[in-house]
Amino acid sequence: MDTLTLRPWFAGDLDLLRAANTPEMTTYLNGVESEQQLLDRHARYLRLWEAGEARMFVIEDDEGAPLGSIGFWNVEWRGAPAFETGWFVLPEAQGRGVASRSLGLLLDDARQHRAGQRFVTAFPSVVNTGSNGVCRRAGFEMVGTITDEFRGAALTMNEWVFDLGD
Repeated sequence: MDTLTLRPWFAGDLDLLRAANTPEMTTYLNGVESEQQLLDRHARYLRLWEAGEARMFVIEDDEGAPLGSIGFWNVEWRGAPAFETGWFVLPEAQGRGVASRSLGLLLDDARQHRAGQRFVTAFPSVVNTGSNGVCRRAGFEMVGTITDEFRGAALTMNEWVFDLGD
């Protein structure tokens, strides 16, 4: 697994969302989603890509096997246009630098596809040491902690930001 690629999210990728919708994988996200929520999220990924409002990817190894997903979407952050990013890596691929390497590829893509966005934000749960470490290793700066509703319950998250530069 030396080479990772990010390929655009396709209509046939719904099963990847299902594979990540387990109690183990959603511990830091206030739990699993219903089948309808997964269908809605899958449709949103496709719709927002088509509209140019998001770029969602499947992370693949050098044999084309899916290892997880990563992407970014348009948000307003502190009064300015920005991107927000999120990712997941399937359990069998965790602990091998997949998320960190994929985030590096994603930041390169964000630089190429920004339209006024200078910052990429990420909001992992304060107790998700893995994702917070990915942000730190990628050069994000932690600028605060916020609590907001996510999947119907309060979630306290670290607020990370990466400056794409001028």
